[in-house]
Amino acid sequence: MAKPTVAIIGLLLVLISGGVTNGQTFAGRRPNIVLVMTDDQGMGDLSCMGNEVVKTPNIDQFYERSTRFTDFQVSPTCAPTRAALMSGRAPFKNGVTHTIMQRERMAQSTFTMPQALQTAGYKTGIFGKWHLGDEDAYLPGNRGFDEVLIHGSGGIGQVPLGDFPPNRDNLYFDNVLLHNDTIVKTKGFCTDLFFQSGLAWIKGQLESDNPYFAYIALNAPHAPLVAPEKYTQRFLDLGYDKGTAGRYGMIENIDDNFGRLMEKLAQWNALDNTLAIFMTDNGATHLSGSLKGKKVRHFNANLKGGKNSPNEGGSHVPAFWYWKDVLGEGVDVDALTAHIDLYPTFCELAGVTLPADTQEFDGRSLLPLLENPNATWSDRKLFFHCGRWPTGKMDEFKFKKCAVRTQRWRFVNNSELYDISAEPGETTDVSASHPEVVSSLREAYDQWWSSLPPLLVNENLPKVSPADQPLAIRYHKQLAERGIPNWAPEAL
Repeated sequence: MAKPTVAIIGLLLVLISGGVTNGQTFAGRRPNIVLVMTDDQGMGDLSCMGNEVVKTPNIDQFYERSTRFTDFQVSPTCAPTRAALMSGRAPFKNGVTHTIMQRERMAQSTFTMPQALQTAGYKTGIFGKWHLGDEDAYLPGNRGFDEVLIHGSGGIGQVPLGDFPPNRDNLYFDNVLLHNDTIVKTKGFCTDLFFQSGLAWIKGQLESDNPYFAYIALNAPHAPLVAPEKYTQRFLDLGYDKGTAGRYGMIENIDDNFGRLMEKLAQWNALDNTLAIFMTDNGATHLSGSLKGKKVRHFNANLKGGKNSPNEGGSHVPAFWYWKDVLGEGVDVDALTAHIDLYPTFCELAGVTLPADTQEFDGRSLLPLLENPNATWSDRKLFFHCGRWPTGKMDEFKFKKCAVRTQRWRFVNNSELYDISAEPGETTDVSASHPEVVSSLREAYDQWWSSLPPLLVNENLPKVSPADQPLAIRYHKQLAERGIPNWAPEAL
């Protein structure tokens, strides 16, 4: 999809595709948007997806009421997915080829999705994980967010990689965070705090009658696997190992908070004009554990691979969309969709006119599918690579941990071909019987790979020592000059 006239193009696509639900068109409807994205939670980590151990009744109820994208793809790791959301294009095109080593920094040339929404009068807020650069120029307050509450680097407590130094000793509880331009000390469990802060900010926008985009980007259930005791004890009592108890406890805590979010939006009569989305950033981690001393494999929705895998389990995630009395409830959309599609979709909903020099999108607006789940949706090629190659070794890793997806096929590591339409679990390599498909997807991948080098602006940068991490320097400077104040969101 190209750039400026997003709304007009989307409307034309709807008309061509055979109509809209109840005759509605959504372009320019300007809903408030609440995007909740969890970290390292896979397709199998919800009871509505078939997990019989973890209990997620609130998200399950949301699932029942939602329009569900059943073949929704993201990147295999976290910073790349976030770059795709913010840019509408493949993460490598923003220079994001890793989660560390300065290769998580989103290129300054990227005009971000919240910047686009700001041009249409939206207020924008982020609560949780940013992970697209910790230097001032890269932080979300300079990339389109009016309200900011974030930890540093890719996870709370990753101090050598860039998080605030005190978080080494208080993992997930009472954390030091960046609130707008001030480093602050907070109280409570991180997930509770991010939801509470997001809700308090949303309430303020509703009272001011501002259209808004709230991005609640959780650190959980990313490792280390820590949750309040009230959430872990049930799993320990069942006989699960401490790690499993921590991870599933984090997920059940997310579910409680998500339920409160939806309850408050309903209480505030906000759901009629709010698009609420639940999704995750990549496949699951910690897929093995123990139960009563015996090794067990945790449920993964029968997908192959998890986080940092080129298979379906690395990139196929839940995506549930709810807009009261506007989107269909309990509706499945089976078309191949992806994280790169959110930016053009939000722009079309908000009536954004993009600047002429905005990066070209790899994504498409999802409005035709939201308006008519059976709309014509042409096939596409989505490209995946786990990145993370050693500095200077990109060419050697061209075919390591990579994939191409179409509606039917997944071509993995330049050799394996799986018919996803027949068996999404990728158990049978059919490359030998479909050489023409292999040839076509290999050629497409070669062309995509060849297009990347001019855009890889973060390659071969020097390693940053813990003492020289930008947020560590900022923390020590503020501590010396004015201290670290306590902060808490407004009580609801």
